[in-house]
Amino acid sequence: MNRPFNKFLATWVAVIVLAVVVVVRFCQFEFLERLERYTYDLRARAALHFPSPAATNLAFVEIAESSLVAVQNNPELDFHHASFPWPRHIYGRLVHELTAEGVKAVAFDILYGELHPDHDPVLLPDGSEMDSDAYFAEAMRQGTDTFIAATPDVVPPDLFRTNCLAMGDVSTEKDPDGILRRICAFRTIRHWHPFFQQLAMNPDYSADLANARFVPGKILLPQGATTNVIEVPVDAENNFRLADFGGQPGPGEAATAKAFTEERLWQLGIVLAARELNLDLAHARVDLPHGRITLTGPNGVERVIPVDANGYFYLDWRMESGDPILSGQLVENLLLQSRRREAGQTNDLVDWARGRLVVVGSAVLGNNLSDRGATPLENNTLLVSTHWNVANAVINQQFIHQVPLPMELAIICLLGAATASMTMRFRTVPATVAVLVVLLPGYLLLAVFLYVRFRLWLPMVYPMLGAGIALFTAMTILRVIFEQGEKRRVRSVFAKMVSPEIVNELLQSDKLAVGGRREEVTVLFADIRGFTTLTDQMQERVAEFVREHGLAGAAAEECFNESAAETLDTVNQYLAVVAEAVIRHNGTLDKYIGDCVMAFWNAPVPNGRHALDSVLAAIAAQRAIVALNEKRLALNPAREALNAERVAAGRPPLPLHTPLQLGTGINTGLVVVGLMGSDEHGFNFTVFGREVNLASRLESVSGSGRIIISEVTYEQVRRADPELAARCVSLPAEKVKGIREAVKIYEVPWQVPG
Repeated sequence: MNRPFNKFLATWVAVIVLAVVVVVRFCQFEFLERLERYTYDLRARAALHFPSPAATNLAFVEIAESSLVAVQNNPELDFHHASFPWPRHIYGRLVHELTAEGVKAVAFDILYGELHPDHDPVLLPDGSEMDSDAYFAEAMRQGTDTFIAATPDVVPPDLFRTNCLAMGDVSTEKDPDGILRRICAFRTIRHWHPFFQQLAMNPDYSADLANARFVPGKILLPQGATTNVIEVPVDAENNFRLADFGGQPGPGEAATAKAFTEERLWQLGIVLAARELNLDLAHARVDLPHGRITLTGPNGVERVIPVDANGYFYLDWRMESGDPILSGQLVENLLLQSRRREAGQTNDLVDWARGRLVVVGSAVLGNNLSDRGATPLENNTLLVSTHWNVANAVINQQFIHQVPLPMELAIICLLGAATASMTMRFRTVPATVAVLVVLLPGYLLLAVFLYVRFRLWLPMVYPMLGAGIALFTAMTILRVIFEQGEKRRVRSVFAKMVSPEIVNELLQSDKLAVGGRREEVTVLFADIRGFTTLTDQMQERVAEFVREHGLAGAAAEECFNESAAETLDTVNQYLAVVAEAVIRHNGTLDKYIGDCVMAFWNAPVPNGRHALDSVLAAIAAQRAIVALNEKRLALNPAREALNAERVAAGRPPLPLHTPLQLGTGINTGLVVVGLMGSDEHGFNFTVFGREVNLASRLESVSGSGRIIISEVTYEQVRRADPELAARCVSLPAEKVKGIREAVKIYEVPWQVPG
């Protein structure tokens, strides 16, 4: 039974749960954030099964275990058993070879943090020698576009910085679970004035430039591991006075200098892509508050990188090491070809690198050349793959787009509304199927599809766990509690009105309208004939006995009470057999009106043969009355003997059992049906209206031992049971109180033949 406040209460529960989900979303609990990132990993792996366009000129020059052995031991290379770290001229020879092959650009994923003047010099073809570091720098200056690795903490020496085309950031920052998913588009590196660098290198000061703090008018430099701080006065533009460091400006020079300059260090993959597309990194439009970095180039070329407030973006891990699209070559093969090219052995040379964007990196395991870690694709990934995946993302505009927070909240609310609607609309099992088998898996498939097809990252955890499962669980618990209460309420209202089978059917009904409605029902009134006369006679006999024996007070009251109990027991026996017949034939027992039973059919549970069932119940009741009369009359001899004992004891005799009759009226028609009453004072499920009154009037004209039905009831019986209808007797139309026209009636025979 659905009461009005059910949906109202459920709506409030849904609103509260969604509000909690939204608050939790703003709190960003690490456990839930980690789950969301894990869904990103699963989507990234799923996307590999649906290849998207990729740049075809990306290449990888691999430093493998075999490369270390070859450089150290291969006599054809003649590197004098060079061990790691390799002399820088080896990288210079690699640049020469790639340049000769026509490479478009080469990027070294190798940090050159300092110079190595101790390495053996390089013997040039003219017999002169050149420092190994200088050889590498000269190769970069004369050769193809070369990019070298850097991080905010490890910046290459000026010799390399000034001879390469640009530096690229190779630092990585993994998520708390140790997986590399995001890349910072650029980092800011600070180039300190030489005086400050001297403070850092001087053991007497050991200034910690990396942790410098800035306050108005000062730069605060921590001193090593101590708590001391060096204060350097600066102006609003961070200019310091040279005199503070003992410096003296030359003629015409300013007395102040910049304490530091800042430079954007773009991610190495972005640097490669910029070379391919001729993007102008120097004039990039960085708009972190709005989550985008815009890079432009000639002929309207534009790339917009979606980033967070800190400049990070999730990477489309499209290309793994060994991907057929990614060309690969071992570094020793290129070095061998370089030697042969120098020796003039050009017949078998292959220009493998022509037109390619080459990344040089390590695939070595187990030493300080190792560059592996966990990514969404696998736990042991070559991290050098980060750079060509970044380059590919920029070249092909394949960025991961996360929905903004307002849209995520809208998704949470929409999915929550759908979950709440299905949970309120259906019963528990269908609602479970609708939410857990259709709605949430459907959203899951949609999220995977949008990622694979458009790289659109729909949130999963908060909408599915919060607006989906948590809300569904809360509302299901509420529904179970409410339905259990409703079942108890149904049982309390109908348990004694209808059969147990109908009660069970009520409890299984999806919707049970009991708030008042028009419905066609068949109404039965059955009155115990002769009971009023019997009651009067019993009262007169008791009164006469009291007078004859001069009884008064408690003695007289006892006689009257005993007679009343006997009367009530008698009527209850007759009413019980009628009620049993009603319930046995699927009727609803409405009420007892004195010695009359009122019942109806086709409510609260529909009954397609309600008229026939009502007539069959009336027949069964008449026959049950006959059986009850016979049973009671058979008890009279024993009662006569009991009365003799009672009279001898000065007590009034009990009346002998006399047969009673049943008069029944039945009518079918539209009535108002519903619960009457209140939660505080109880309910009665009843019917009222003109057709109910007509059934009562037919009972009044039925006499004793007769069943009178209306024409409407007869017609329905005729359709349901023609044989029974054929035995019914048509009677003259009867004029009854409250009905303007005479009513066509029929009598139903009920006696058992022969």
